[in-house]
Order: sequence, then structure tokens, then C-alpha cells
Amino acid sequence: MTGGVSLDGVLIPAATPFDPVTGDVEILNFRANIRAWLEHPIRGIVVGGSTGEAVFLDRAERRALLEGARTVIPQDRLMVAGTGAESTRATVALTLDAAEQGADAVLVQPPAYYRGAMTPEALRRHYRTLADASPVPVILYQVPLRFSTVEFSTGLVAELSEHPNIIGIKDSRGDLGALSDLITHSRDGFQVLVGSGTALYASLEVGAAGGILGVANLVPGWAGDLHAAFRAGDHPRAGALQERMAPLHKEIVAGLGVPGVKFALDRLGLVGGDPRPPLAPLAEKLRPRVTTTLERAGLSAEK
Repeated sequence: MTGGVSLDGVLIPAATPFDPVTGDVEILNFRANIRAWLEHPIRGIVVGGSTGEAVFLDRAERRALLEGARTVIPQDRLMVAGTGAESTRATVALTLDAAEQGADAVLVQPPAYYRGAMTPEALRRHYRTLADASPVPVILYQVPLRFSTVEFSTGLVAELSEHPNIIGIKDSRGDLGALSDLITHSRDGFQVLVGSGTALYASLEVGAAGGILGVANLVPGWAGDLHAAFRAGDHPRAGALQERMAPLHKEIVAGLGVPGVKFALDRLGLVGGDPRPPLAPLAEKLRPRVTTTLERAGLSAEK
């Protein structure tokens, strides 16, 4: 096991394109999107995250996406695999698959179906068992609370941060105070990533390493440049980029979810396509909202 993976930067939780006729994952378009994103200063790609509709992907599809992604992601960029499942056994199996396909780390949301039984002790046991078994570093994932999930306590994260193979957390609650508490109470070197595209600048100010941002599917350059400008001490530029990026997160990512992100990708010349059922495509009446938001941001619909 190795904990020496730097998460400093912005990672893109990649949307997953599906064939409009068969419904199968479209590996060629997935790889084409990744190539386009990697033209920008991003830290890496998350395969099988929430924006990637991971809950709808079977084990073979996850493996295929990881295999396809690794062929176009160079070794100096990260490939992180979402491997969370409801049982510890399944989570370990997905994690071993991911390591075999070349993942640099895994991003693991908590099991939540039996939510009332997910006590701190149950979660502690789950993550320590996984971290002991994983050949690659583990990143905890605090899923947005509007989803079906459980919420980590700061104390539990601090305890888990002491495990040498648990290297960080993605916190998508959008609560800057809670994120700051994680940074304060976890061990030195534990890397905290923000999940909200409106909060990257403020999160960096309080000590975050970076972010895994759904909005970076749409504006990888802005997101990567914001992080780089902040690290270079160019706070005016970083702040200006945050102001430009925030409406895209609010209106499209948070406001419309996966269907909105995928429709926006299509408008920007990448491949989004329709979500996998039961998620429905973005409603016709909402599509002008995406187009208008992109135009106000100065983004071309024919990138």
C-alpha cells in the first residue's frame, strides 16, 4: 500500500456517455471527452463518481470504463475510481478491480441503504477493512446530503485519517465550516477536497487541497486555472474565475443534476447524451436555461 498520492488540484468526476440505441457505455466517446479535458491543467479524472451515474453501472462496465480511461490518462495525471458499494465485500471487490485497471486511488462513499445501522463503529470497521485490503489509497466521499447517504462526523473522519492508506476526503456538503473542521481535526497531510463548484476558492483559503467538481466537466480550464492561480498567489485572478464558475454550478450542476450536465456537454461540443433510465433526459422546457447560462458565461455552444 502507498499513501504518497498528491490530490492537490482539480479532478473531474467524468460523465458517462451511453449509446442512444443499445444503452451500453460508449467507451470511444468517453475517451474522447477525457482527451479534451486533459488539454487543461487538471489533476486527473474520477471514473464512476456521482456525475458518472456510478449507481447505474455494473461491475463489468466499471472495469471497461477504467480500462478505456487509463489508456488516455498519462501517468502524471490521476485516475481515481469510484468503488463504493453497499457491502464491505463488494466494495473491496470493486476496489481490487480498480487497482488492477491502473487506478491511482479510490473514492468510496459510505453504505447507506441500512442507514440507521451505519453507526460510527460500523463505518469505522467498513473503511478500515477496505483500507487494509486496498492496494491503492482510499479517499472518503461525503456524498451530498440531498442524496440517499449518511453523514460522517468530524470525529470519525479524524479517526479514519490516522489509517496510513486513507489519504483524504471529498466533502460535497457545501458547508465551509464543516469542511474547515475536517481540515483542523484530521491528521497532518490528510487531503480535503471540496465537491462544490461555488466553493473552491474559499476552500483553498481554509486549507483544502483542491476539488472534485462536477462543473469541471464543463469548464476544466477555469477550474484548473483557478487552483493554479491561487497556488501562485494570484488571488484576484482566482477570485474572478470563481465568480465566473459559480453560476454554472448553481444553475446546471446543482440546479439540474446529471441531466443538465450531460445536456450542457452536448452544447459544448463534447459527448453527454441521455442519462441511463430511470433518470430522464433534461426536460425540453429546461433546456433554454442551460443554453442561457452557458451564453451568459461566454461559452460557445460549438466548442
